[in-house]
Amino acid sequence: MSGWALDLGTTNSGIACWDESLGKPRLVETPDIGRNPDTEDPLAAPRLVPSAVHFLERLGVLDRLGSWPPLARRFFIGRRAVIGRPALERNQGVVHPSFVPTFKPALSGEPLRPLARVGRESLTARDAAHAFLRELLHEVKRTTGQRVRDLVVTSPVTAFETYRAEAQHILHQLGVRRVRFIDEPVAAALGYGISLSQERIVLVVDVGGGTMHLALVRLAPQGVVSGQATVLAKQGRPLGGNAVDGWVLQDLCAQMGYDLTAGDDEVTRIWRRLMLAEACRVKEAVYFEDETAFLMSPGGSTSGGPSRPGSRSVALTRARLREILDEHGFYHSLAAALEEVLAQGHVAASDVEDVLLVGGSTLLPGFFPWFEERFERRRVRAWQPFEAVAYGAACFASDRMGALDFIVHDYAFVTHDPKTGEAQHTIIVPRGTRFPTSPELWKQQLVPTCALGEPESLFKLLICEVSRADGDERRFVWDAAGDLHKVGGTSGDSQVVVPLNAASPTLGYLDPPHSPRDHRPRLEIAFGVSAERWLIATVRDLLTHRELMRERPVVRLV
Repeated sequence: MSGWALDLGTTNSGIACWDESLGKPRLVETPDIGRNPDTEDPLAAPRLVPSAVHFLERLGVLDRLGSWPPLARRFFIGRRAVIGRPALERNQGVVHPSFVPTFKPALSGEPLRPLARVGRESLTARDAAHAFLRELLHEVKRTTGQRVRDLVVTSPVTAFETYRAEAQHILHQLGVRRVRFIDEPVAAALGYGISLSQERIVLVVDVGGGTMHLALVRLAPQGVVSGQATVLAKQGRPLGGNAVDGWVLQDLCAQMGYDLTAGDDEVTRIWRRLMLAEACRVKEAVYFEDETAFLMSPGGSTSGGPSRPGSRSVALTRARLREILDEHGFYHSLAAALEEVLAQGHVAASDVEDVLLVGGSTLLPGFFPWFEERFERRRVRAWQPFEAVAYGAACFASDRMGALDFIVHDYAFVTHDPKTGEAQHTIIVPRGTRFPTSPELWKQQLVPTCALGEPESLFKLLICEVSRADGDERRFVWDAAGDLHKVGGTSGDSQVVVPLNAASPTLGYLDPPHSPRDHRPRLEIAFGVSAERWLIATVRDLLTHRELMRERPVVRLV
């Protein structure tokens, strides 16, 4: 393993490396601190670590000894805090004063702001970041046997220089000898496999738990070498998954006849936190299901009289979640932010070559179709919202940027079994294909389909995008109806097929028409990929020896 990279996030963090045996980046597995690896939740990201810290109240001799700077740079001795999933588990019922649920926002602007307390000692954002990074690097050493000495850290384009200075200083204290930074838009572009051999304008949309950020950037080859992007415009909104959780909880409590604002005692606050977590669960469940039950009732009275927690359930549907988003102006705010960022950057939507979606809240119902409608499917990259930034940083760290110029999905045409009528997909451009290719990357002779049993004068061929995952790797895909699917992983679909040219599948006219009784090959067809990622087709009529088309663009590939 080489090319260590860290994506330090507000909600989740991931550390990635370049895997020489696989020839691609991967996230390092840290099962003891990562998110629950055994859950069947389709959004579960077991290789990501919650960016949470719980400081220990009683430190032993080794714990104090391990904090001594000369030793801290060379060894991991003792500990001062637990991080990740164990930190969250310790604070599920009651939140302790020593718990820091997130520290990144404060680290950027107010590193000395107190975030926690142990006894009489106040602990700052800097202390929390130090504890988190120390335990994360310790876990990487324990699971991989390698001590990270050279690390690339992703940096938001909205971050102040103090953020980089703080992160660099802490990592040097922890024995990382070389610290480099890469702007998150550059890392996202590399992680999504975009060729940066020439200048291009990219829109990065990052919607996580707390915020919605849109950054319009210009990526150039010389900037990629230094890991920096030219920011043309940026816009932000205090909207994210946490706000949506609150809206969902309000709606469900209204259905139960419960006043969410009633009471302010400790027991009530605990139940609100538990119900908010349940609201988050049902919100994410309807990304993939039409409806799911909210399995927790308030601990007091509802409109039905006294109840106990869990005694009455209500349901959330995907359609209702979309209505909730509209009622609270989520997509109105997104539209306003997009309009402002394009105007500020003096860029038209047609000038944006790629739209990169990162952050878990980009999986909300309607989010991908909203951008697909405005920018076309071929320009929107969204299948790795959790991993793309970390993957791209690992590519940068290992100097493998040039290895990413390839087609990401499989592309196939559809035929139907003459006996069963079942659809069959013939791969013409396999994923991983480098482009441009020969115009005859795939070449065969075909018999036209006379579907109605009548002579056929039109040669139609439906081209599809086929999304599959490697092994336990997952990705997210939206079908033609705009519904979300998880492909791969422990509980995902094996593949998702999306037709691309259903509105215009004709690739030539047959004169004379082809008879359904003639089973001889009538057409010779070849496919290739141009330098601009267009699938190009050459079609020749074997009966008349005429070319029906030559290297004509059909659909654009991702």
